[in-house]
Amino acid sequence: MFDIGFTELLLVGLVALLVLGPERLPVAARTAGLWIGRIKRSFGAIKTEVEREIGADEIRRQLHNERILELEREMNQSVMPPSPKPSGTAAGPSVQPAVETPPPPSAPAPVQTEPQPTATRPDQARES
Repeated sequence: MFDIGFTELLLVGLVALLVLGPERLPVAARTAGLWIGRIKRSFGAIKTEVEREIGADEIRRQLHNERILELEREMNQSVMPPSPKPSGTAAGPSVQPAVETPPPPSAPAPVQTEPQPTATRPDQARES
């Protein structure tokens, strides 16, 4: 992330030793470590909270879309109810159209042949 090498760390440690002295350097290093740990934990907590909120928003959006689709289906069914099937007794026999249209020309269907059995073992090949 910061691209700090060993020589840079050694230089920072040497400057800290010269500025703070050998008595206060261990205490300062411990305090810095504690602060860095707290910052990392707080960033981790913020990250998980944001990820959880994003996941919750996504779930809400999916539920909302499902409700809209359900309402749309209900509306379509109420506008165009399914047509009842004609019964032969109430309306009489069904009438066929007088003119039949020929089916559209199509390519001839390919002829399928049954595959020949193949021998899987050497002794089966001799039997046939």
